[in-house]
Amino acid sequence: MVAQQPKPLALTLGDPGGIGPELALKAWLASRLPGEEMSANTWKGSAMLPFCLIAPARIVRQYADLLTLDVPIAVIDDPSLTPDVFVNALPVFEIADNGSIVEPGIAAATTAPIVIDSIKTAVALTRQGRTSAVVTNPIQKSALYQAGFSHPGHTEFLAELAGPGTVPVMMLANSKLRVVPLTIHIALSQVQTALTIDLIVTQAKITAAAMMRDFGVARPRLAIAGLNPHAGEGGAMGTEEQTIIAPAITQLQAEGYDVIGPLPADTMFHEEARAAYDVALCPYHDQALIPVKTLDFHGGVNITLGLPFIRTSPDHGTALNIAGQGVARVDSLLAALNMASKMACNRLSPESPTI
Repeated sequence: MVAQQPKPLALTLGDPGGIGPELALKAWLASRLPGEEMSANTWKGSAMLPFCLIAPARIVRQYADLLTLDVPIAVIDDPSLTPDVFVNALPVFEIADNGSIVEPGIAAATTAPIVIDSIKTAVALTRQGRTSAVVTNPIQKSALYQAGFSHPGHTEFLAELAGPGTVPVMMLANSKLRVVPLTIHIALSQVQTALTIDLIVTQAKITAAAMMRDFGVARPRLAIAGLNPHAGEGGAMGTEEQTIIAPAITQLQAEGYDVIGPLPADTMFHEEARAAYDVALCPYHDQALIPVKTLDFHGGVNITLGLPFIRTSPDHGTALNIAGQGVARVDSLLAALNMASKMACNRLSPESPTI
């Protein structure tokens, strides 16, 4: 039986006034293998799958010229052409271009239709099985809001595109740590109310399923942090560990999940402690993001679990202050492309469970 080959990746443009176009060009340049003969077959064993950029070619060429990057641009109308084209040029899957002026460093509401169409097209291609995963460049929400965008952010929009009943779960990952913030962009004063047994159980199950299917971990080990200092210290510093987190862990363990906690957050992220689990679930945003960004700031990847398709993204914003200057670091986008590639290959593995 011939092993199934993963399809190419679909990379979105992001906000054209930000660093997304520059990163896409630099990612193609970084994929060159010095001293090796490039061919479509090179990618069968490569860490990163070839990608096509979902964008108007005009904008891509504008940035290539502005930054004097030697990146040939090839317009394609079928993602299946990507591996062959990628050998010598950056494949651009052309989408509608409303002709809006693009100025580096300026996020304009007039380009919002292009940003949204890029995301929608990438998701559609991936759901159709024509691409393996969606990798998203950063968007500027303020510009989208001016154009009538009604979603709090990227993740919520992707969840809507995925369909009813989708429960998106944010994971941040790098070479040293995977974390899931159980609550995300809410005030710290609201975490106590938002954190429930059902929330913890639901997100833990989605995380465990993704660890098996997308990361090849047969029996994922989950560690759940406490909310309060010293995990509440037996109720002396708060009772959420006793009334919410511990009952959720007990329920998960009863259902066969390998879960430990609640653990004091100040002692669960050093190297020896990290060896005891595959992913850490933390009650609030900064509790999860500070350790992962401290350990490997430039290699961080934002992954959305719980979707019917793979989605990764660099763990940074549009960086309007440096857009068009040629100084943007491509590390995080490369990490996101590599992560999406590994996840896509794991899904094709015969050992990967169907979930």
